[in-house]
This record gives sequence, structure tokens and C-alpha cells, in this order.
Amino acid sequence: MSPLLDTTTAPAAPAAPEDAAAPGYRAGRTLPLRVEALRQWKRRRTMIMGGILVALPFVLLIAFAIGGDQDRGGSGRITLMDTATASGANFAATSLFVSAGFLLVIPVALFCGDTVASEASWSSLRYLLAAPVPRSRLLASKLAVALAYSAAAMVLLPLVALAVGTVAYGWGPLQLPTGGAVPAGDAVLRLGIAVAFVFASQLVTAGLAFWLSTRTDAPLGAVGGAVGLTIVGNVLDAVTALGDWRDYLPAHWQFAWIDALQPQLEWGGMIKGTAISLTYALVLFALAFRGFARKDIVS
Repeated sequence: MSPLLDTTTAPAAPAAPEDAAAPGYRAGRTLPLRVEALRQWKRRRTMIMGGILVALPFVLLIAFAIGGDQDRGGSGRITLMDTATASGANFAATSLFVSAGFLLVIPVALFCGDTVASEASWSSLRYLLAAPVPRSRLLASKLAVALAYSAAAMVLLPLVALAVGTVAYGWGPLQLPTGGAVPAGDAVLRLGIAVAFVFASQLVTAGLAFWLSTRTDAPLGAVGGAVGLTIVGNVLDAVTALGDWRDYLPAHWQFAWIDALQPQLEWGGMIKGTAISLTYALVLFALAFRGFARKDIVS
């Protein structure tokens, strides 16, 4: 038979294993943390948020200079605001007090809520996954960098406030509103404990923002949703009719760090608040990873 008429097909080549990868490919080496950190550092919102946090202590300094001594309303009760100008440590503690309830929520929601949704809004998310970057690796890298920037924001504000307050009011012990004082060296350690707890308490906001970021293509929706739900939690905590149920709200413990500024350091409230915040945060992070692993990426 002529070779031209031979219809016999050659044996097919063996199929490549489904899990075969290109030579040298390592899933763990895709999207390095330093690359993601540099990308986020160059974002305009990072610079603006950093500028706001740096500027706040100077705004408070001007406010105290203009306002002078404040009237306590005849109650004679001294608060943290009344001791703000006693030393640099007091000024840093006051700056943390006025910002922990809301201002420090914003950078956490921004860094964690904008991270995945922004890629979707730019239509670059599917190209990252086609690199190929495993979905779990993508989320882990973005979450680690977002939490690192959130922690940096928590440290930046009191650190600048401590420097500004020391220049303006001098280096000295932390004067406690309840009476007594903490030596300057111990005061820095106490402030460090307070900052660590504030960061832990904000993990719930981080979890909300990150989960919402994996569910929407609108960064503003993820950031605004996390901030809005955090405010709802604060409102619920103000409803005294809830009784003991408020103990299960993260907002109920958000100012437990003040126990670090007592004559005797108290850990009870901070431990309870940290446990509750970590529980909520881990559940939300798990939901984000689970939902994103099954999500149809079209942008």
C-alpha cells in the first residue's frame, strides 16, 4: 500500500501529568512579599494616610497651645486629656486615646480592603493568577503586606507623638490620671503594650475589609463596608440593654489598653479583648480564602 494511502495513525504521545509544571517553577516563589510591599508603598493612598498620621500630633499640639488649661466642669476629676501636656509620654498616650476609636480604623480598612478589590477594579487580577500565582499565595501575600502596613500605621502615630511631645513638653514620667506616675522608661514599654493591643483589636476590621475585598470589585465598597460595620459594632456596644452580650463584641474591649496605664498593669481586659478579636478575625480570614478559592475571576 502506498504511504499516501496509509491511514494508520501513529501512537499518541503519553499525556503529561496534570500537575506537571514548567522547569524551575515554584509556587512559593511567586509574588514575593517585597514586590507586593513595594507596589503598595508606591500607592498614593499609602502616602496620604502616612501624612495624616504624622500630621495629627502637630494638630493636637496646636490645639493644646491655643486651648490652654481646660475647665473640668467643677467635678475635679482628672482625665487623660488633662495630663496630655505633662510629658512626651502623656502626649503620646493622649494621641493614641483620641485616635484609637476611629482614626486608626481607617488605615486598617484601607490597607486590607483595597488590596484585592483594587486588582479586580483594574482588571489585573486574572493576569496575576495567570502568571501563574496560586490563589492562596496571592491572598497570603496581600494579607501579610496589608497587616504589616496596618501595624506600621499603629506604631507611626504614637511614635511621632512621643517625639513631638518630648520636644514640646520634655522627657519625663507618665503622669497617671488616677494619681502617681510611671517612670519614663517603663512608660515607653506601657505604650508599646497599648499599641500592640490596639493593633490586635483592629484585626476584626482587617478581617471584615479583607473578606469584603474578595467579594467585590469596588475597593470603596470593601473599605466603606468594613468601616460601617465597625461603627455598627460601636453603636451596639453603647446599647446597655444588651447586658452581658456586649462582652462578645470586639468594640466592648477597644479601650482595654488603658489598663496598661494604671499604677499596676492589668492584663485581664486586654487578654479577653485580644481573644475575641482574634476569633472573629480568623473566621473572617478563613471565609475570605475559602470564598476566593471558588470564585470565578472575570476581571
